[in-house]
Amino acid sequence: MNADQIRANVRDRYGAVAQGTASPCCAPPTPAQSSCCGSAEPDVGELARRMGYGDDELSAVGDGANLGLGCGNPQAIADMKPGEVVVDLGSGAGFDCFLAARQVGNTGRAIGVDMTHEMLRKARDNVAKLGLANVEFRLGEIEHLPIADNTADVVISNCVINLSPDKPQVLREAFRVLKSSGRVAVSDVVMLKPLTPDLAARQELYCGCVGGAATVEELERWLEEAGFTDIRIDPKPESRDLIAEWAPGLGVEDHVASATIEARKP
Repeated sequence: MNADQIRANVRDRYGAVAQGTASPCCAPPTPAQSSCCGSAEPDVGELARRMGYGDDELSAVGDGANLGLGCGNPQAIADMKPGEVVVDLGSGAGFDCFLAARQVGNTGRAIGVDMTHEMLRKARDNVAKLGLANVEFRLGEIEHLPIADNTADVVISNCVINLSPDKPQVLREAFRVLKSSGRVAVSDVVMLKPLTPDLAARQELYCGCVGGAATVEELERWLEEAGFTDIRIDPKPESRDLIAEWAPGLGVEDHVASATIEARKP
């Protein structure tokens, strides 16, 4: 697939998730399954807990924002403070944006960017229901952020950068929109070892947060080339069981893992 085909497939896939016509798990189900997480639709609350979110966080965002997407909890490493500006790459229905808004308070701001119209509609409906004045959502691709230079104190993202066909450009954009001393706090998947030819040929695994994963070494190099310092990437072996449920029976958990990705703009 070329870059345009990848974006179109990702947009279609996550648009369907937003509309409720596709399972919220990452990889599409096989013909023998009714959902990618097994025989029943997944409990999105339980999925979020397994990613590191607490019950207080789940209750704070109400219904509709947590779609069970993601592979970790960037909130746990972002160290957000009152008054800061947070940008969420691939903000979906707004889950992490709403949690960020709670941390930065009324003097801060959370800006979500997503390229999927259906997700944006859902996120804007959710922000209206929650009555949050310090959150906004913008249509755009994470390779070309609709945000001015030197805007953000923190850039967060949850299992989205792997979906980009141009990850170095995403990281350059994150660097551009960050203020001096701003930081990246991301949860994403990383490639531990190459996919088998059979797995690599499965287009659905790209939309399933597996086929597009980069190695730790690639991410470190791209972050450094973008200008970041204090780079730290920590794969999480405990994510194996969760990732196995994204595409049951295919062994993808032997090839990718969730990781926290941190870096700072000088």
